[in-house]
Amino acid sequence: MPRCTAAPVDVSDKDARVLQALERRHNAPQGLVKRAQIILLAARGVGVRATAERLGLGRATVQRWRRRWSSAAATESALERLVDAPRPGTPPIFSPEQICSILALACEPPKRDGQELTHWTHADLAAEAIARGIVESISPDSIGRFLREADLKPHRTRGWINTP
Repeated sequence: MPRCTAAPVDVSDKDARVLQALERRHNAPQGLVKRAQIILLAARGVGVRATAERLGLGRATVQRWRRRWSSAAATESALERLVDAPRPGTPPIFSPEQICSILALACEPPKRDGQELTHWTHADLAAEAIARGIVESISPDSIGRFLREADLKPHRTRGWINTP
């Protein structure tokens, strides 16, 4: 019965040096290291099954990365060929305009029900954003995340008087 053998993978000397350096780096992402090991073993003629067993991966994973390496353009660098495809992820719930409006609200002097507050809390900002119709609903955690990403700290504002 004939056996199906994987096609050999061509790796230039320059690419092999880059992959070996990546394999030795202690701070390299382990996904990239595993992919580099797959390609280096394939270049040495190690089969799919033996590579999968040696690296503790599934055969489909080994085949996928061998195939991607072989089909990638030779003009791409070795690291570019090992980067995983982007994942789709969930669409954003809040538009950039809504986020900007929330950040602008956080920069205003805080008031609730006509009374001045000492500072904005995330819950107060969420309630005010809903009351103003900026968003239909939003959690205080989302408000906190937006403020953190924008490096805004409305609770840390302080007033002072300059005397002549």
